[in-house]
Amino acid sequence: MITEFDRGSEGDPKLRSFQNPEEPFSDFHFNVPDILFVLKNVLPLSCKFANFTAFFVCATIGIPCRRKVEVIAMQTVLLLSSLGAAMAFAPSMHGKFLARALETSSCTRAGFPVLSRARTAVARGPLGLSMARNGDCACTIIGAGRIGTALKEMGKEAGFEDLVVRRGENISAEGSGPIYVTTRNDDLKGVLSDCPPSRKSDLVFYGQNGYIEDFLKDEKVFDDSTKVLVYMAVAKLGDKPTDGITDLNPEGLTAATGKWAEQVAARLRGSGLTCNVLDEDNFRACMFEKHMWICTFMLLGVHHGGITVGEVESKHKEDVFKMVEEMQKCLEVERGIKFKDGVPERLCAYARSVAHFPTALKEFSWRNKFWLDIARAREGKGEKDLTPFHTKLLLKARDDGAVKFD
Repeated sequence: MITEFDRGSEGDPKLRSFQNPEEPFSDFHFNVPDILFVLKNVLPLSCKFANFTAFFVCATIGIPCRRKVEVIAMQTVLLLSSLGAAMAFAPSMHGKFLARALETSSCTRAGFPVLSRARTAVARGPLGLSMARNGDCACTIIGAGRIGTALKEMGKEAGFEDLVVRRGENISAEGSGPIYVTTRNDDLKGVLSDCPPSRKSDLVFYGQNGYIEDFLKDEKVFDDSTKVLVYMAVAKLGDKPTDGITDLNPEGLTAATGKWAEQVAARLRGSGLTCNVLDEDNFRACMFEKHMWICTFMLLGVHHGGITVGEVESKHKEDVFKMVEEMQKCLEVERGIKFKDGVPERLCAYARSVAHFPTALKEFSWRNKFWLDIARAREGKGEKDLTPFHTKLLLKARDDGAVKFD
């Protein structure tokens, strides 16, 4: 299991299980990192110990050292015994080693320590939920597609047995922990209608592309739910996710906010992926950046003949900057969003990291319709369109049969 530890003081509970290795673990078993630790750090000493002790015992009891069979047998027994003892104490020794490494390491990435393979103690979280020291816990996953399956595998590697809920199955009102919603946008209403009122605050909206904020507000689940902005790809069912790390954002772009944000981050980081926990304002700015990305690159890709995301970035960067800058201005005026500098550059960097992605105008009502609605609303008030380039290309795409709308 991969665990990420926050840097902290001597009393930080996330380090305590290693600073006090005698603390019992709820999941005590040998794993590959423990074995490798023993082979690397203990095996050489065990060999020396076996050699010395064998010759010493032979000399003491009068067995001539030239009788190689007896000496080798004794060496083998002593070596296996010492290695067995070392494996018994491997978690403790490995824990001390990791604690010392974490205290002295200067290798951090975006404020987080380097990921280390280690055992994680389990504590009791909210509502008595069993939670790992890094903040992960068992959860419910709605959807068994690529994303849902990937999340379940992450939980399995962490030692948790997640419950997967498929279409038509009920969500338990008696359960606890986060409920990951990994379905497409058009299925969200059905998920919400099947969710008991007592569990709606546990919902984690994970990986939906497009703008769903107004929908969640209309359904009265926006304020209490957890939202996750996912910058990662799963090529096919059963594959491990590829993180959306870019040359401009090596700390990663995936972000979470809300009640279960820390648990989301723990699960992703525990599998070697990145996740930033943000407050609501910063999350909304990042969410709109992702929305601008998918609307811009999909529309420009279709406009230029169905080229890939990478070709849009490399061959039509001026168009990307023009459209994104219009959208950014629109959001600042219409939604009061404050963006960090360099939005077009960040979106182009992400496009380079997923350059092979195809382009198509999908889920129109959740994506490009957002900008068209704003443009038409402003037109109805006698105000100018803030995204004229997007409007022009979108209307042309409709005329060309690439998308349908009134």
